[in-house]
Amino acid sequence: MVGDRNEPLNQIKQRRDSALKALVSGVPYMNWLGINFDRRGDELTAVMPYDEKLIGNPRLPALHGGVTAAFLEVTAIIELSWTAMWEDMESGRIAPDADVPDSLPRLPKTIDFTVDYLRSGLPRDAYARAKVVRSGRRYASVQVEAWQDNRSRLIAQATGHFLMPQGG
Repeated sequence: MVGDRNEPLNQIKQRRDSALKALVSGVPYMNWLGINFDRRGDELTAVMPYDEKLIGNPRLPALHGGVTAAFLEVTAIIELSWTAMWEDMESGRIAPDADVPDSLPRLPKTIDFTVDYLRSGLPRDAYARAKVVRSGRRYASVQVEAWQDNRSRLIAQATGHFLMPQGG
């Protein structure tokens, strides 16, 4: 039984990994950027592996600002969706499956998204974590931070407001 204390650990991990895979499979741009998520329990860290196509200024070289903004926004949307569906997924009320399109949750829609660029993104892997500040039935606010080698030296941070998907 899903959510049962006696559910084997490998089934819990498989269920959570499958749900996360289903969630991110609905965003093709994430695949193009190479973004994936490292899941530890209910905590997600977005990872954007370095790729030469992500460079905006080859003279520095530096990550393109649009790529950085997209990385932050995608991280915020996936974190918000993951947080919103966690309880239903854990209880078995929903079971997202990438192979079953009707099982995929609808993603929140961006109302506004403000990015603060703090330093140039270097030609290396980038990481991001988002925090849901407020989430209601219709509206949510999320903060997100991105870094590369050192978590205390952010390359960018953002705040976003989102319209939550309505049932149906």
